[in-house]
Amino acid sequence: MRSGAELSAEDRLIKSAKNRSYGEMRGRVIVTACAFIMIIATVAVTVFLATKGLQSFLVNNVSLLEFLTSTNWNPLGDNPSYGALPFIFGSLAVTLLSALIAAPVGIGSAIFMTEIAPSWGRKILQPVIELLVGIPSVVYGYIGLSVLVPFIREHTSGTGFSLLAGTIVLSIMILPTITTIATEAMGALPDSLREGSLALGATRWQTIRRVLLPAALPSLLTAVVLGMARAFGEALAVQMVIGNVRDLPSSILDPSATLTTIITLNMGHTTYGSVENNTLWSMGLVLLTISFIFILIIRYLSSRRKI
Repeated sequence: MRSGAELSAEDRLIKSAKNRSYGEMRGRVIVTACAFIMIIATVAVTVFLATKGLQSFLVNNVSLLEFLTSTNWNPLGDNPSYGALPFIFGSLAVTLLSALIAAPVGIGSAIFMTEIAPSWGRKILQPVIELLVGIPSVVYGYIGLSVLVPFIREHTSGTGFSLLAGTIVLSIMILPTITTIATEAMGALPDSLREGSLALGATRWQTIRRVLLPAALPSLLTAVVLGMARAFGEALAVQMVIGNVRDLPSSILDPSATLTTIITLNMGHTTYGSVENNTLWSMGLVLLTISFIFILIIRYLSSRRKI
């Protein structure tokens, strides 16, 4: 039998091809296994949460209509009630309001970095954005509790714990997400759009407003929706500044609560399998359902971007 040094060129080529084929097959198996693990984990979490969340309606006979529309949450009273509308409203309100603040700032920053500022502008703003991404949510909440809540208390008639405080904290937290994706979207636009518009006599601002922004609109909307998805699931930072009350707020200066804050505050104080525990799982199912809606919106906007 010939040694490796004595192998002919044809034998070495065949051996190399076999090794390459084996390596490709092994890589394909590993990648496929990772994909299946992700799918199985997603399906398992969804099935488990759906099973637990539906028990309050199917086993404990909690009214679904009352759960979604009632403003009375009193699971420990003589006549317990499980109205989650104030918490659903609080989650949606703080998410939408934070997006209204963060979207213009984030998109404006993206336009500045890609279309207006010289090269040093992006070199300064990019580290700032990365710094905001790396700050833990508890730090945002603590700063809001120490600075923002007292400031609101001093300048309004409320306690400072309010929808406004939660909105400001969340808007700062989702700003890096919106800015980063919007910057990539604006930077990916072909230079021919800019050159064609300028060649027709448009100013730089007219080019941005009438050509570049409409062209990047699906991607910009995707950035905003991704920011909203993050804001909707945030718990700790919002919990520290929003007040966590059971009432439906009548203004932005009133304290409120979200689905995530009520779940984190109450889950550890309930008995597993009790009605209150199951209704908290139902709130988690509502969170998952709305998150799926955000994902569908993102998929729709992504499909528009490819057309």
